Amino acid sequence: MRYKIVAGNWKMNLNQQQAIQLTNDINEYLSNHDLARQVKVVIHPPLPYLANCVNYISEKNSTTFGVGGQNCYTQASGAYTGETAPEMLKDIGCQYVLIGHSERRKYFNENHSLLAEKVDKALEAGLTPIFCCGELLDIREAGTHEAHVEAQLSESLFHLSKADFSKIIIAYEPVWAIGTGVTASPEQAQDMHAALRQVIAKKYDKDTAENTTILYGGSCKPANAEALFSQPDVDGGLIGGASLKADSFTKIIEIMTKCVKTM
Repeated sequence: MRYKIVAGNWKMNLNQQQAIQLTNDINEYLSNHDLARQVKVVIHPPLPYLANCVNYISEKNSTTFGVGGQNCYTQASGAYTGETAPEMLKDIGCQYVLIGHSERRKYFNENHSLLAEKVDKALEAGLTPIFCCGELLDIREAGTHEAHVEAQLSESLFHLSKADFSKIIIAYEPVWAIGTGVTASPEQAQDMHAALRQVIAKKYDKDTAENTTILYGGSCKPANAEALFSQPDVDGGLIGGASLKADSFTKIIEIMTKCVKTM
C-alpha cells in the first residue's frame, strides 16, 4: 500500500521537556481523531530524546504514530565516536531514519556512496529509510533539476533489489525552499514527484513506482498543505518548522486526512 505520511523533522531544536510534551500532544490528538487507514505520522526528534518520545506513544497509536532518527552510521558497532548505529535506533523503538537530508549533504559532506551504505545498513537493521533528495536554486534555474535528482536516486538507491527498494520512502526537498519561507508551487511539486515516479518506473517497473510513497519537504505548513497534498503524486510532507508546535503539526495531519478522504 502507498501510505500517506506526515513526518516531522525537529532538527536540533527543543529541550527534553518540550520534546516529551510535543510527543504527548500529538499522541493525544491521534487518540481522539480517526485517521484514514493509509495515513501515518512520524516524528524525528533529536537523538538524546528519541527513547523518551517512543515511550510517550500509546499502544493504541503505535501502528500509525512512529519515531525515526535524523541520521545513522554505516556500521553496526565499533570505534566510531559520536556516531549512532541503525541497530541502536531500532533497539530503542525507532521505525524510521532520515538519510541524505540536504543539511547532512551540505554541512557534513555526505556523498552518494556514503548514503548508499547508510541505506543498506538501515534496511539490514529493519528500519524504513526516508531518503531525501532535491536541488539547489542554481540547478533549478538551470533547468537541470530533474536530471540532478535522478542522479541522486540512481547513485544511492538503484543498487537495491526491487524488494528492498519497495521499503524506501522518498522525500523530495527543493533545497531553495527549506527554511526560506518560499514553497514550491503545487504544480512544481507535482511535476517533480511525477518525474521521480517515472525514474523509478524506468529502473524497476510501473507498479513499484506507483507504490512508492513520495513526500514533499520544503516549507510545508497549514496554509499550503491542502494544495500540496491534493496533488496526485504528493503523498505527504516532511515538515520542518511547522512540526515544532502541536497545533500546526496536528492541523497538517487533519488536512492530510481530509485530502485522503476526498480523493
